[in-house]
Amino acid sequence: MDFPDLAAQLLADTQFVEDMARYAEGNLSEKFVRRKYASLTDDVWERLGNDNSLVSAIEFERERRVRNGSAKRERAQKHIVKGPDVLEKIMSDESQNSRHRVDAVKALDAIADPGPQAAPAADKYIIHIDLTADAKLRAAEPDPNDVIVIDATPRKTPAAITDETEDDWKKW
Repeated sequence: MDFPDLAAQLLADTQFVEDMARYAEGNLSEKFVRRKYASLTDDVWERLGNDNSLVSAIEFERERRVRNGSAKRERAQKHIVKGPDVLEKIMSDESQNSRHRVDAVKALDAIADPGPQAAPAADKYIIHIDLTADAKLRAAEPDPNDVIVIDATPRKTPAAITDETEDDWKKW
């Protein structure tokens, strides 16, 4: 395969460009990238590094990932896995302050069982009706009873939604 064709093909390969941007950020190791793209020889790698359009595309992708937070999230995920080991050392170290040890236990417990924070949020409707406009126009103190707040969650009855009975609105 001709080198310009290969460079153009790799430039069009969004996965290759993203992997190279992740490598430039330090989120992928050179060993991983070399193994994934093992069909590319050392000579081809060197020539690809001198292809301005490919290098520009990789730099653009890297900047895009920095701006949208992808680079930061991947970097944090890579390092956060060390957290439990650090917390375990603090928790098990008898020379540590008791407060630090208890905080380490709490942090480990939170990591081990995410519990409700991992549950999906339920649908919730808040209806706020404010009838105090006339009082505001008269420069009077609004009556708190003129504000109605209804906090509701929808019923989990799919039959009410899928009911095929006659609809009064269809008559009109």
